Amino acid sequence: MNAVPPTYAAKLRTPFAVLGVRTDGRAVTGLAYLPLAERAAAPADAVAERAVRELLRYLDDPQFRFTVPLAPGGTAFQQRVWSALAGIPPGHSRTYGEVARAVRSAPRAVGQACGANRIALVIPCHRVVGALGALGGFMNSDERDPIAIKRWLLAHEGYRFGA
Repeated sequence: MNAVPPTYAAKLRTPFAVLGVRTDGRAVTGLAYLPLAERAAAPADAVAERAVRELLRYLDDPQFRFTVPLAPGGTAFQQRVWSALAGIPPGHSRTYGEVARAVRSAPRAVGQACGANRIALVIPCHRVVGALGALGGFMNSDERDPIAIKRWLLAHEGYRFGA
């Protein structure tokens, strides 16, 4: 059986990946990190157009706050974690343990919720780091080193490594 290739409402070239934007016509439902060799594609609907416009604003100004509507799916617990992540300001981080305490859970469960985040970057799981300054994971990449992408995003936002 052949798998059907995923379709994207837009594909945006960035310094770290081509971002494949998925929408349902009303909200962003996914953001995939595609290989840099992938071709960019113009937005196919108004939500994708807004998402691309906001992603470009973020690339220009890491303090930009996304307002595009999101439909990330997920369990009630995952949604609580993702809501907590949205409250982490650019240039700052929280450890998995700190997020776990905020949502009354365990660090490993927070890590799993971060890994299940289908709209990484807009829902900023890259701002969650391991204890003692370890970067932790960032698994929403199909190419390259996902930790290099996380490092790029954090550096872009002015995160002070080792501070």
